[in-house]
Amino acid sequence: MSLGKDTLLRIDLAKPDQPNQIELGRKDDSKVHRLFLDPTGSHVLISLSSCECLYLNRNTQKARSLSRWRGHLIESVGWNKVLGNETNTGPILVGTSQGIIFEAEISASEGSLFNTNPDQYFRQVHCLEEDGKPAPVCCLEIERGLESKYFIIATTRKRLFQFVGKVAEGTEQQGFSTIFNQNQDLLPSFQEFPANMGYSEITFYTSKLRTSPKAFAWMMGNGVLYGQLDYVRPDSLLSDVQVWEYTPDIDISLNKPISIVLTQFHFLLLLHDRVKAICTLNGQVVYEDVFPDKFGSLKKMIKDPVGGLVWIYTEQAVFRYQIQREARDVWQMYMSMNKFDLAKEYCRDRPECMDMVLAKEAEHCFQNKRYLESAKCYALTQNYFEEIALKFIEAKQEEALKEFLLKKLNNLKMSERTQITLLVTWLTELYLNRLGQLESDGNTIIFQETREEFRNFLSSSKHKECLFNNRSTIYDLLASHGNVDDMVYFSVVMQDYERVISHYCQHDDFSAALGVLSKHCDERLFYKFSPVLMQHIPKNVVDAWIQMGKKLDPKKLIPALMNYSQMGSTQQISETIRYMEFCVYELNVTEEAIHNYLLSLYAKYKPASLLLYLEQAGTHASEIHYDLKYALRLCAEHGYLKECVLVYRIMELYEEAVDLALKVDVDLAKSCADLPEEDEELRKKLWLKIARHVVQEEKDVKKAMNCLSSCNLLKIEDILPFFPDFVTIDHFKEAICSSLEEYNQHIDELKQEMEEATESAKRIREDIQEMRNKYGVVDSQEKCAACDFPLLNRPFYLFLCGHMFHNDCLFQVSF
Repeated sequence: MSLGKDTLLRIDLAKPDQPNQIELGRKDDSKVHRLFLDPTGSHVLISLSSCECLYLNRNTQKARSLSRWRGHLIESVGWNKVLGNETNTGPILVGTSQGIIFEAEISASEGSLFNTNPDQYFRQVHCLEEDGKPAPVCCLEIERGLESKYFIIATTRKRLFQFVGKVAEGTEQQGFSTIFNQNQDLLPSFQEFPANMGYSEITFYTSKLRTSPKAFAWMMGNGVLYGQLDYVRPDSLLSDVQVWEYTPDIDISLNKPISIVLTQFHFLLLLHDRVKAICTLNGQVVYEDVFPDKFGSLKKMIKDPVGGLVWIYTEQAVFRYQIQREARDVWQMYMSMNKFDLAKEYCRDRPECMDMVLAKEAEHCFQNKRYLESAKCYALTQNYFEEIALKFIEAKQEEALKEFLLKKLNNLKMSERTQITLLVTWLTELYLNRLGQLESDGNTIIFQETREEFRNFLSSSKHKECLFNNRSTIYDLLASHGNVDDMVYFSVVMQDYERVISHYCQHDDFSAALGVLSKHCDERLFYKFSPVLMQHIPKNVVDAWIQMGKKLDPKKLIPALMNYSQMGSTQQISETIRYMEFCVYELNVTEEAIHNYLLSLYAKYKPASLLLYLEQAGTHASEIHYDLKYALRLCAEHGYLKECVLVYRIMELYEEAVDLALKVDVDLAKSCADLPEEDEELRKKLWLKIARHVVQEEKDVKKAMNCLSSCNLLKIEDILPFFPDFVTIDHFKEAICSSLEEYNQHIDELKQEMEEATESAKRIREDIQEMRNKYGVVDSQEKCAACDFPLLNRPFYLFLCGHMFHNDCLFQVSF
């Protein structure tokens, strides 16, 4: 700040208690006309009333004269925000009181030996006029847009000029003369207002540091022109421009506005005794601060582009304004202007205000028949639910009502179960009504879209619990509308596969029913629906059973198999047998019921496999898994004699087996007769049965003789009683001779044995006689060979070999 014609006070706000005073060293009568401080706070230009200009750098204590600038009264400076740094300003623009715009550059570093001036160059680039005469350049501003595009704004007392042009990339250091040269052939773009108060001032609002300004406000004779800055437009930077006319208490002839500052939503207007804050949204004066007379009239107001502080000074004092919570009531203004998105943006942290904005937006959309948008907004408000729903019902806007309910449902908490249930069932009814209406109208595309939306609603994971708990109600709704397809879809979503399969079965779509069964592999459902499916698609059902393998209990499937094997087609019966064989041979099922049922199927429909099954099942009762008595009765009922014989053999009823086998085949009977290996009497009895049968029934003497050779237990005399009286001896002469020879041989063997026995007895008698005359001598000192005690004190034995033992010792050794 300038404290007089020769003193400059420099204050660092970080150290406000350490001011720095600088003497300009001027001896003439010149006064400080204007001060220009760049945005970085590094460079100060001091314009003197004597048409001179001084330069002071932040790091120096001495102001230096700019010789090239002499002779010009500097009114404005456009700083270079791109290239400016602490030691160099980069190319800047300078406006004079004669309307001339110069381009210059100042360097704080020491020059060469022959050039010690800080000003690098100072050249004219343009001249501004009003009414055909040069006009003072009141303000200058330089902004860079996209793609090296530059915008230069210059103002005079009643004109605002715009210069737009590109500077080739890498040539910014050469300055802005190319931009002005591009506009020499054409008049520069400008706006003019008729009123003139001798000066004007333009101010800009920048939201963040080192970004381009977003808005501007120009104080001139007719009022304040304010609007937005649009860097995308090719020709003009200004957009959404409007004029705020001065209020009656501001008279440009008596009570002129002095300065203007622009904030985010207001501009501050400085008068000689007060500050007015005007909202840029509605043009209303929202704040007025009157200064007391003791400080003198107000001189100037400026805004720090970095810190955002507003400074006001008089001849005797400096005031500082700090703007806080400027946007607190902006939402109301945006709301009154129906700019609801902006209103919501500025009250996000104030729920009560947000609710008011949403309610107003919803009402506005409803009145303008934008019902869907209205529904979305209403769903976010705290308004009465019933009141809003009735509004849409009265307006016959079901789609909007549905949207409202959906949004409301999504905003509910999981704990609000009653409300969720109400909304879910209501929405289901609305969807079903809509689908029915679209189907009757034949609007296929919208119908499909709505159905897809409805199905997404039914399968929503967020509301799955509610839908599951109230699925019977949903089923009733779907049934009342006859919506079978969606009922099936909902059943699948709810994993209610029983209902899905029942539906397919009722509509004779058995393949689809089996598909659901196979996909979800629920054993309980297999047991329930297999009887129906087996009746219509037996092969597919058996394939599915086989694929399930051990997951299914075959015993629980027997009712389905028995029912349709008794009254079904050949295919059903063959498929039943196929599954039973799979259970027995592949799964190795040991359930008696399964084996018995397979036996019955073989006996009734596939007798060729019956004997093979019985043979493979085992030959001992401990190995088999079917009921022997049941198998015997089954084979007997159907006249399968071989099979009966096999069962008798397993039951060890050999007599019955032989009796029955003789009705079929003598060889089969013979195989049965040899089975009781340990019971010769029974074997002989069985072979006699066979021989009697051969003799009496078949009357075949040769076969009867073969029986004698097959069994060593039978003799010719055993079977002779079976022959009739008229049979001549010639038929079995050989057999009798053979038998007599055996007898003779046996008699000779017996004679030899008798002779050997007689000889042996004779030798024994001789040994006994010889032993009677033998004796032994026992000395009194002899001891027992076992206990080594004297022998004669107890009864003892003397052996021929010379050993002697006490009686009791000998028995102890023996046992």
